[in-house]
Amino acid sequence: MTSFANAKTLTLSGIVLATLAVSGAFVCGMEESPDHHFGMAVEFTDHATAAFVAQEMGWYEQRGIRLASYESYATGMALASALARGDIQAAYICLVPAISAYANAGVQIKIVAGTHRYGYGLVVDPQVVTRVEDLAADGVRTGCVREGGAVDVLMNRAIDRYGLDRQLILGRVRRMNPSKLLLAIQTGRLDAGFLPEHWASLAEDFGFQMLLTAQDIWPGMLGSVLVVKDELARENPDIVRALVAVNDEATEWINDHPHEAANTLARVLSLMGDTDRTARAGGLSQKPGVNEAAMLRSMDRLDYTTTISPDEVQEVIDYLARLGYIDDPFPAEEILALEAKR
Repeated sequence: MTSFANAKTLTLSGIVLATLAVSGAFVCGMEESPDHHFGMAVEFTDHATAAFVAQEMGWYEQRGIRLASYESYATGMALASALARGDIQAAYICLVPAISAYANAGVQIKIVAGTHRYGYGLVVDPQVVTRVEDLAADGVRTGCVREGGAVDVLMNRAIDRYGLDRQLILGRVRRMNPSKLLLAIQTGRLDAGFLPEHWASLAEDFGFQMLLTAQDIWPGMLGSVLVVKDELARENPDIVRALVAVNDEATEWINDHPHEAANTLARVLSLMGDTDRTARAGGLSQKPGVNEAAMLRSMDRLDYTTTISPDEVQEVIDYLARLGYIDDPFPAEEILALEAKR
């Protein structure tokens, strides 16, 4: 098994010792109820569109789900750290950090449904990079999230798929969270960036072009999943089934009403405000267009589906082990509880 020790060390420290730095978080207070209520966390991306739609529509409350808190995190790795807290019992999270949190940090979670496929891409300055091999050219500056994130894993997959020099590429990568990567793109400090959606599509506002999507790099790639803590699954299986039902309903609605979903997404992400804060912190007058058109463009690069199979999860587990991001592969069935969909 190939192992990249430095990257593994950083991944473990990011998941186990991260200080839960949150780029944006908001709490929606719920009335006291005799029903069990708990915290949910999501990533600050359109990967969590189903959760945003369900919250806006009131579908959680309609099914008796009482959310004590509803928080957003800049990256899946920060969210994975939050899952170690007792109050966060459910999350919309990229599959890669979910697996790492389970394998490396011992966070006892179960994957109960899928939420989307794809949702990541390589954006480039077309004046500098016209083909993926140009990433190895002298002076080309490439950005990516921290080691062990889903986008980082996709970058490694691109290195494999296109036969690039791994040591050369990884040695040059500049590591930042997605909002800082977007700021670096806008201010001319990067020539290329591996980003999650919606951030990848927003980079097009600043003259970058989408060179590769996850569809190009990893056909069939699972993006995010709905996870719950083991405690919730054991003690409140009806709530877990309700969460899965809401996820199914919201996903179907997104696919049937893409324009309305994009409008909801733009409104929610604007209210959460991470993009605006990043622009102000960088002293920028132009902000990326978090609007319905941009969100629709981004959402078109995802496949919103709840379908997931053990074989697909196993493929990701095995690849993470090959990269050295987890010590050893394990059976996908250990982390799956898809019976909640029945």
